[in-house]
Amino acid sequence: MKISVIGAGNVGATCANVIAHANFAKEVVLLDIKEGIAEGKALDMWETSPINSYSTMTTGVTNDYTATAGSDITIITSGIPRRPGMSRDDLISTNAKIVKSVTDSVIAHSPDTIIIVVANPLDVMTYCAYLTSKSPRTKVMGMAGILDTARYRSFLAMELGVSPRDIQAVLMGGHGDTMVPLPRYTTVAGIPVTELVDADRLDAIVQRTKKGGGELVKLMGTSAWYAPGAAAAQMAETIAKDERRIFPCCTWLDGEYGLKDIFLGVPVVLGKNGIEKILELDLNDEEKAMLNTSADAVRGVMKVLDDMNLFS
Repeated sequence: MKISVIGAGNVGATCANVIAHANFAKEVVLLDIKEGIAEGKALDMWETSPINSYSTMTTGVTNDYTATAGSDITIITSGIPRRPGMSRDDLISTNAKIVKSVTDSVIAHSPDTIIIVVANPLDVMTYCAYLTSKSPRTKVMGMAGILDTARYRSFLAMELGVSPRDIQAVLMGGHGDTMVPLPRYTTVAGIPVTELVDADRLDAIVQRTKKGGGELVKLMGTSAWYAPGAAAAQMAETIAKDERRIFPCCTWLDGEYGLKDIFLGVPVVLGKNGIEKILELDLNDEEKAMLNTSADAVRGVMKVLDDMNLFS
């Protein structure tokens, strides 16, 4: 099993490190455009292998996509964060060109690779990688739902004073303020969360989840990396081991939930072929309305990419 991580910044390096420690891949290639960064971080990781008892080889390269050839899974973290004064359209324009270039290079050397996109804005960058790669929809997906659900579950664990391992939850929609956490599908050791947390407190936790990324930016002055990196690594591990676990992932919908031609977060089964199955939950009217609102917001962002005419 060979996995390539494109982008050796905080998220990419964290993701590569988590994958290496999990010891399910033979090799992790870390690639960056800055000379020496990927090489140094990969070497530093490898030097922990005797301490942490794993065998996954970590290799760093500077802009050399031949080193990624034959990758079973590729995780794209490349792109820039939104800076003060930068509009959403500016961010999309810049990152779309980066993700398109990266995806072209990845596919040239690993035409059958499964692509996991972490770059932001997540939904539209996954769309960009999909259009560029021309791969089946089962092989191109975005990491957002696992991160958002992890935040939701961690906040609930804090509220209840229990282990987050006992909390299961489903979250749908776009990655951002319009995401749709679903308390009706949230349980604590099988107990519906609505029986354990008052409605007002539960709503406050949902709202905190929606603003989870912004909360960290306000605290640190930059976006998160531990949880996003770990979330992408968990997707890779599930695919590599063919575990067929159910996770919320950003995927191309073709009629599911009454939505078509859009990348949106929904629960899927992940396995060796990528997205093995999309699960359609029986949403009530309120949940459907929230999902459609989120879809409308994502379509607005996707239109910005379409209007750039990068694929005409």
